[in-house]
Amino acid sequence: MTQSFSVAEIDSPSLTSPLHIATLECVRTGKAMPFTREQLSAINKAPITKPVAVNYLGLVTDEQADRRHHGGHLKAVHQMSSATYHKLNTEFNLKLEVGLLGENLTTIAINGYEEMTEATVCIGDIYQFGEGEECVQLRVVQPRRPCYKINDQIGATASNRNIASWITSQGISGWYYQVVKDGIMQNGLPVYLVHRPYPFANLQQLWALANSKQKINKEIIDPWLAIECLEDSWKKVLAKKI
Repeated sequence: MTQSFSVAEIDSPSLTSPLHIATLECVRTGKAMPFTREQLSAINKAPITKPVAVNYLGLVTDEQADRRHHGGHLKAVHQMSSATYHKLNTEFNLKLEVGLLGENLTTIAINGYEEMTEATVCIGDIYQFGEGEECVQLRVVQPRRPCYKINDQIGATASNRNIASWITSQGISGWYYQVVKDGIMQNGLPVYLVHRPYPFANLQQLWALANSKQKINKEIIDPWLAIECLEDSWKKVLAKKI
């Protein structure tokens, strides 16, 4: 039986060490290259074979072609759950492989903990990758907003349905990190949950609120607006739901 790590123990004075919840299964980086519609993209990311440095803008060997919508310190590193691919393959009768949609990190749960997904990851969470002086610490600050490049990457399949729109409606597009501590990343590192200041603020709930067609009580939205690290554009979306 798996156990949830969305629990108060992470911020409890009795916690003597971070929770070892996963292993960093794969790290991917990419270069800006010609893509569809006569544009550049770095959505094609390849697994690294050597350790890579991480600074405040992310993995130093990773590139973003469209700096207006990708990259920057609030989109420094992108992680997506492998479960997203299972859902896509089932819904659209595809055979997509993990890593196709531009994520930098893939993890696998250990010790009976749940996989890192939108249901188990919260805004404000700080995760540590590795140990010692070279460890990397990343803070979750916002979900990823899928764009047309996902449709172009997958190709003209799935009965010409808008796959990016479907991913948005399901809220399974992964999440972006802000770098809290620079360091070195490589495949196989232990992943620790070291801080969870907002246990109510999982990404699944954030997407449900953001996608709601109905107005929402102020008492529900206000705690989200009080999250200092939640990226401003998401706060604007939520504020309009009141």
